[in-house]
Amino acid sequence: MAKPGFRLALFATLLAAVVVLLGAYTRLTHAGLGCPDWPGCYGFIGVPMSEHKQSLAEARFPEAPVEVEKGWNEMVHRYFAGSLGLVILGLAVQALRRRGEPGQPLKLPLLLLGVVIAQAAFGMWTVTLKLWPQVVTAHLLGGFTTLSLLFLLTLRLSGALPVLPGIPRRLCGLAALALALVIGQIALGGWVSSNYAAVACVDLPTCHGEWLPAMDFANGFHLTQHIGPNYLGGQLDSEARTAIHMSHRLGALLVTLLVLVLAWRLRAAGQGRLAAVLVLALATQVSLGISNVLLHLPLAVAVAHNGGGAVLLLVLVLINYRLRGVAAFASAARESADVPVAAGLVQTGK
Repeated sequence: MAKPGFRLALFATLLAAVVVLLGAYTRLTHAGLGCPDWPGCYGFIGVPMSEHKQSLAEARFPEAPVEVEKGWNEMVHRYFAGSLGLVILGLAVQALRRRGEPGQPLKLPLLLLGVVIAQAAFGMWTVTLKLWPQVVTAHLLGGFTTLSLLFLLTLRLSGALPVLPGIPRRLCGLAALALALVIGQIALGGWVSSNYAAVACVDLPTCHGEWLPAMDFANGFHLTQHIGPNYLGGQLDSEARTAIHMSHRLGALLVTLLVLVLAWRLRAAGQGRLAAVLVLALATQVSLGISNVLLHLPLAVAVAHNGGGAVLLLVLVLINYRLRGVAAFASAARESADVPVAAGLVQTGK
């Protein structure tokens, strides 16, 4: 039976998914600086539309002419992200009020509140630091983290016992490794996007017609690059962007191999449905990634690729949650079995 707060957590999860997609759309339409200030837009609550307001806006920010479409892309994302923050605040307040009730998570809603506050700060720094790649990537990871934690909270409040009979406990380690690898691949994807390296290679399986094109890893992954220029459009040269792009490709290959092994092991353990969902999510994401390269990053496919990464991540969160449930169930079962044995030892004086 679902616990109090389940519907609100489910709504927050769906809202977080929308925020992630809106963030991708904003980034891919080069609207990250559609409003040069934060949290407003040229000093207004919304994008300035009238001639008078636009004149004021351009007087305030002469280096950033008003682009209405990009401004609205940015502000709609902020409105949805702000609404999500209020919903997460509601979940945290509810958890505090019900903290004495059995099965009510407390640490997770409070962690979510901390993450969403950090996300707001990264959203501000994304603008004030002019799309500095480190901040943009961290902001993207924060969005995926928020979505994953909300999904986990929804699972915990659903009331469903996550027991999978017959699952070998050693699968937990494999599933955790797959989850960690996908998180790393999402981080790489964020680095590709924030450095505008998605079209650094426009052919497959080679890059610029070569298996080992010229690559500059030192500059491509120079994480301490200085803050200062406007990073809209990127600041790296071709070889550095190629290094980032090829690293993402290699990461995709590793993810594919490990996730397929996990799916095979799940199927062998009698969990064909979970394995099928996992393979479907993986196949969709790989297909979208290949389409991005061959079709030269069409907007719809690029946004869908972000959504596919989120779906694959959530499927692995679900699998890890259920496998951890198996471990907890097995541990509880052993403890229950030990109680009568211990009682018998006491009675016999052993």
